[in-house]
Amino acid sequence: MKRLLSLALAVLMIFVLVGCGEKGRQIVHVTLAAEDAEAILAAAGIQLPDVETAAGAGTTVRYFSWYDGFHNYDEDEIVNTGYFTFTEKYGGEVEWIECDYGTRFDDLAALVLSENPPDLYPAGTSATATYPMKCINNVFQPVDDYIDYDSPLWADTREVADTFSFADMHFTIVTDTTFKDVVAYNRRVVEEWGFDDPAELYLNDEWTWQVFYEYCVEFSDEDENRFALDGQTYTNSLVQATGQNFVHRDEEGRYYSNLDSPEIERAEQMLYDLNKNGCTYHEGNDYWAMRNDIYGGGMKEGLCLFYIAETSFFTGTVEEISAVWGDVANNELMFAPLPRDESGDGNYYLITQVVGYMLVNGATNPEGAALLASCERFKILDPTVADIDRKQLEEKYMWTAEMLEMYDTCKEIADAHPRAIVTGDMSENINSMVSTFQYGPCRSADPSTWAQVKEEYREALEYYLLEMNAMLDDYVLEHQSAQE
Repeated sequence: MKRLLSLALAVLMIFVLVGCGEKGRQIVHVTLAAEDAEAILAAAGIQLPDVETAAGAGTTVRYFSWYDGFHNYDEDEIVNTGYFTFTEKYGGEVEWIECDYGTRFDDLAALVLSENPPDLYPAGTSATATYPMKCINNVFQPVDDYIDYDSPLWADTREVADTFSFADMHFTIVTDTTFKDVVAYNRRVVEEWGFDDPAELYLNDEWTWQVFYEYCVEFSDEDENRFALDGQTYTNSLVQATGQNFVHRDEEGRYYSNLDSPEIERAEQMLYDLNKNGCTYHEGNDYWAMRNDIYGGGMKEGLCLFYIAETSFFTGTVEEISAVWGDVANNELMFAPLPRDESGDGNYYLITQVVGYMLVNGATNPEGAALLASCERFKILDPTVADIDRKQLEEKYMWTAEMLEMYDTCKEIADAHPRAIVTGDMSENINSMVSTFQYGPCRSADPSTWAQVKEEYREALEYYLLEMNAMLDDYVLEHQSAQE
């Protein structure tokens, strides 16, 4: 069930109790009253377990992360309604085990080896990638004994969950999905250059690579320090806009090379040409530099045309957003999906971002972890819970109605063709090669052609993919032996 559950939203009653007289971070306790939710969802076959029989009720779940996505430390924060269902309905609690982002995996592995593992860790597909190597190396364990992806509660996330599975074992608890990078721009700058608005082009199905490329070339002038593209992710994002990955998986879950994809070749050629035509920001020979070392640098000043980034970069204070991206109050900031390949299949593609958790190997409270995740999934579908995220985007960050509508559109694009990146946590050799595929043809003062790149690495990639498949086979055999 998608959010057909966008019915008239019932009003939530929020009671806030703020602790006094304590130093440091103080948890703000919030109670959410939404009595009609369970009856409405039950009509669609979506139910939470009975309090009296629920496994994991009344327990504490240990959550290992560099951020706390559960407790509130400010009355204005977004609340995790699933967490409050877990605490109020089932008497559970979450213990946040804080870690440093830079050492998170080392610290987690140390806890697992010391037989003091936490229960949950945030799922991820890019910088926080968790699959498949960390599963093969027994940092995380399968979730199928605790999450039923065939049930009405979880069925809508199964397609993405299948991406992180092999041998009928799922390794990620997918509570929700969203999308990754979009094309941000300043409407005032676009208008000054006489370009058609990308959001309007998209609505007319005219937002294509050719239009995108022509705008970039016309706008860019290295002598004027004016470059159409900046950021760290535009290269990979534009390749992903083909609907293809450098490495794919077959129906058996085995990895194989997709380097000869004609779609990828067209994307890499466009990136190569953008580089050769001086459209990508750099400092001297440093093609990894970002203007002012910040996302969105140059947008407000008209020195950058398109900034490909996640929408989370538009959620600072109004003053912070306006100082970088353009005056939000005056409708300057806008974004569109990644453009489509006019020689492709006619679809727009966005990378799927996974929202959810990994179950840590040896977790002492997997039932509680699953119950907590189920509460969160339930609240994502809950029609009686006001969309607090959306309310904050509109009232606190001053997103316009058009931005909110485009956000919904991008979510629909990502949901129509779910495609999470499967190469975020491969073997070190494969990770290195994939990084070269993503950036080699375009993030260099002397870029290589895609033909040069793929022929240089083809044989090695195929060898290491065979090695990767063998590791998966070994894991399956070991797991089956342990089950017998």
